[in-house]
Amino acid sequence: MSKTLEKNENIKMITGDPKRAIRKLSVPMMISMLLIMMYNIADSIWVAGLGADALAAIGFITPLFTVLVGLGNGIGAGANSLIARYIGADDFSEANNAGLHAIVLSIIVSAIFTFIMIAAMVPILEIMGAGDSIKYALDYGYIIFGFLFIFVFSGVESAIFRSEGDMRRATIAIAVTAILNIILDPIFIYYLNLGITGAAWATIISCTMSILVMSYWIWGKKDLFLDLSPKNFNYSTKIIIDTLQVAIPSTLENVIFSALAIIINSMLVIVAGTTAVAVYTASMRIVQLTMIPLIGIGTAVLTVAGVAYGAHNYENLKVGHSYSIKIGFAISITLGAIMVIFSNQIATAFSYTSASAALAPEIATAISVLSLFVLAIPHGIMSSMMFQGVGKGIYSFIITVLRSLIAESVFAYLFCFIFGWGLVGIYAGVVFGCFVGGTVGYVWAKFFIHKFKGICEDRYGNM
Repeated sequence: MSKTLEKNENIKMITGDPKRAIRKLSVPMMISMLLIMMYNIADSIWVAGLGADALAAIGFITPLFTVLVGLGNGIGAGANSLIARYIGADDFSEANNAGLHAIVLSIIVSAIFTFIMIAAMVPILEIMGAGDSIKYALDYGYIIFGFLFIFVFSGVESAIFRSEGDMRRATIAIAVTAILNIILDPIFIYYLNLGITGAAWATIISCTMSILVMSYWIWGKKDLFLDLSPKNFNYSTKIIIDTLQVAIPSTLENVIFSALAIIINSMLVIVAGTTAVAVYTASMRIVQLTMIPLIGIGTAVLTVAGVAYGAHNYENLKVGHSYSIKIGFAISITLGAIMVIFSNQIATAFSYTSASAALAPEIATAISVLSLFVLAIPHGIMSSMMFQGVGKGIYSFIITVLRSLIAESVFAYLFCFIFGWGLVGIYAGVVFGCFVGGTVGYVWAKFFIHKFKGICEDRYGNM
């Protein structure tokens, strides 16, 4: 059968040359992430025309939204892992059941956190220091969190497609969201004069369309490898636990990133008010865009490392880790240079109206300094993803905590308040903290690989 042949070809690829596998696996993930980032940036660019307070509101809502969408991605990752393992074991009934359990979990989790966020949004935003931008943040946040199910469910559906190797349709669904959101943003915000609520509704509608497309493929055409008919659902506590064992650590990492954003936003407010949050929000959107290739490579490393570790293939583990860092740095140097050279032009995209024109020089400065962040992260992120691949998720989590929550926030505080560098000190602290934390992770990864070599030699003799 063609499905079997394709499956065998994929297995040959990930068990063969690690360099080739990393290159082939990276590209689809990069495209998907680029599309996601495109519509995030579109929101920021169009909202920036409403002024600094509106843009800052997006900055306050984003870390909260990231955590909750991370729940959907975490449940999807758990389902992805379980479905793939059951398919590999030719247990297709349990593969179907795992997919259906993920869908049920997405409904339950969405309902719980929608209630929590609607009830607690005002005090949360006040603690974060939203200040003058709180009205904008509430207008945007009530709509986004009121329809949280759409984002969580979309993440789970996309993961189901990826679990059976169907990256093409998973990417098409994301493209529908991105393109439609970019089209609807200016219409809803300016033509219909809905302001920041227009940005929220554009996001809701575009994501809903991608759900409808994927749902048609799953339950309309029914041409997936899996059969997700309700009749195949058979409640299993084991499947719930197995899914959550992946979902919880994945979500916690998103919590760390969001906690860092909250800490940095608080420092920015203290130093220069909510305008500084608007500047940082716009600049970090560009940084996140340039990180897409690195995360795509890191996702590939996860697969390659897992296969090599399972096969006790020390050489492939070592080569995959080292090669990913080399190409990661090569890409980072190129993208970092582009950010510096075109910082003024990039800043203009976020300051094209009279309400936001004054932000341009500050955004250009922030982009120039934060371009170094892209250079500081490859060795850390590849080491973290390698640990996830070999099943040491707690190691990856520790590296994330050390790099993002501790090092970046501590150095940002030191450089800004103790050394007196102000806003630039916060930017520089984030960059330096990322490099220090990533270096610790890199050394740890090298030590682990060296130890793994000894285990392989003891088991199989000299390699």
